[in-house]
Amino acid sequence: MEKIIPEITVIVPCYKQAEYLDECLESVVSQTFDNWECLIIDDGSPDNTEYIANVWCQKDTRIKYYKKINEGVSIARNYGIALSKGKYILPLDADDKIGKQYMELALPYLHGNENIKIVYCNAEYFGTIQGPVELHIYSFKEMLINNMIFNCAFFRKIDWEKNGGYDVNMTEGLEDWEFWINMLSNGGEVQKINSVQFYYRQKGESRNTNSIFYTKKLTDYICAKHFKVYNMIYGNHIENYHKSLEFRKINYELNMIKKSKDYRLGKILLTPLRAIKHWLITLIQHRN
Repeated sequence: MEKIIPEITVIVPCYKQAEYLDECLESVVSQTFDNWECLIIDDGSPDNTEYIANVWCQKDTRIKYYKKINEGVSIARNYGIALSKGKYILPLDADDKIGKQYMELALPYLHGNENIKIVYCNAEYFGTIQGPVELHIYSFKEMLINNMIFNCAFFRKIDWEKNGGYDVNMTEGLEDWEFWINMLSNGGEVQKINSVQFYYRQKGESRNTNSIFYTKKLTDYICAKHFKVYNMIYGNHIENYHKSLEFRKINYELNMIKKSKDYRLGKILLTPLRAIKHWLITLIQHRN
């Protein structure tokens, strides 16, 4: 019997996320499209990632497990993609999950136009923060300032090879943003699916929700690495570029606070107090 080559490879790096791995893998197994493989890359995780992964490998032969020393998510993704058999790659963090139709909806775009480099979708937060992920409309110029494509998006393995993979020097975050910039610097289209097919877990603390989000250190590195592109599009306005990043950082953090359960709970508790305050002010004004 001829062995079927998977069309899509899902890459799941896992480090200290074993408690979420079942939910993540369940979302992969539940896909309406079935010609895929899923590679779990245990990045030297000290928890029970290996045990959980092996249980899933026994359940479904399309799931495979690999263990390596801890070197960070960029190296883990590159390691997995190098082992992959699929034409198309989908990175998926072990604490996130995908909608049942994500693969089915993405493939027609990838098959239909070789110039489409990235296919992604609408997304929602779940966990400590819930609600839609607000994504700017894609343009490459805007992409240089604001990453509107999360890491869980489809791309071709051949494009990963051409562009040298994820930058292994980016160990503190934003490696997916730099990867997209690198891939799109020489042209190519981006397609967004108008359907929520990605669910981004918020735990209160992560590499991209703490103080390192859009820090000057990381953005300086990206800007220096792709200086020709930034200079061509922004000219001598690099300082304005950094100011824009700082504004987006502050705006992002405020939005995350407003969407948090604690903020919503506080708002509910404060509502009666505001009503009492308003009543007292009205009473005093009436008496005067």
